[in-house]
Amino acid sequence: MHRSRLAGFIIDCKDTPPDEGAAFWKRALGLSVMPGDEPSYVRLDARERDLVVEVQNVAHDSRVHIDIESDDVEAEVQRLEALGARRVQKVRTWWVLEAPTGQRFCVVQGNDLERKSGVNRWS
Repeated sequence: MHRSRLAGFIIDCKDTPPDEGAAFWKRALGLSVMPGDEPSYVRLDARERDLVVEVQNVAHDSRVHIDIESDDVEAEVQRLEALGARRVQKVRTWWVLEAPTGQRFCVVQGNDLERKSGVNRWS
């Protein structure tokens, strides 16, 4: 058995620095910027919603993607492959997948899933 849930939304910015992108998205979503020193992304404070919202610098075209977090990344990737997703690229500890509908998303390692809302249990 493993668990997974929607972790949040990642706003990919190709030609806009993350701090400039975050300036728009914090106002658009009514969120504040969380302190941090990572130059390639800015995290917005969506903790009240039990979500992660980040604006990050990327080399590919700008888009929004979701992150699914799991206590067993490989088991969750296999479950999603059985539903029709395909593996695109492994990045450090997580996988980029592509849905049968063409959208890319990530499966990342989750922490403290027993304390978070919206957690699914899969056998």
